[in-house]
Amino acid sequence: MRLTLASASPRRRELLAQIGVTPDAIMPADIDETPQRGEQPRPYALRLAREKAAAVDVPGLVLAADTVVSVGRRILGKPTDADEAARFLTLLGGRRHRVMTGIALRRADGFVSAKTVETSVKFKRLSAAELNAYIDSGEWQGKAGGYAIQGIGAAFVPWISGSYTNVVGLPLTEVAGLLNAAGYPLSYQGIAA
Repeated sequence: MRLTLASASPRRRELLAQIGVTPDAIMPADIDETPQRGEQPRPYALRLAREKAAAVDVPGLVLAADTVVSVGRRILGKPTDADEAARFLTLLGGRRHRVMTGIALRRADGFVSAKTVETSVKFKRLSAAELNAYIDSGEWQGKAGGYAIQGIGAAFVPWISGSYTNVVGLPLTEVAGLLNAAGYPLSYQGIAA
């Protein structure tokens, strides 16, 4: 059974590899990711995942995902520059925020299974030196909310409640469940423990 990942994210490919899944193809979906007026973070993440799955027109299964960081109703996307990243990190400092990933799996018959996974994350308040060093590292680039929990950003997260892999960008338990339900053969053989 053919599986296409509708994402260019190397993190998502690495996460899938952890459960023994290697997509047959990588085809990033080209959609407008602008939030609709008044759109809440959870429905936004799910809508984007569904739209990405629909945008990749290939036979077999198509797996798509979109990860959103939110503070209350405010959606923090990928910072466009260092100043915006610094604003995001300052906003996150000393408080809890939510990381939501919408995942969608489109079957060959067009049926789409989709769900949203939410994780609560506490981010520490950064000193000016920590903030400047993190911005200088460049790790914030291309990351929702402006940080990477799987990298240097781990030093700033004292607490999470929920799926760690969701915060990285793909909730593996739920993805494995969708793949199993669609009949995709998951084999954990050959995975180093």
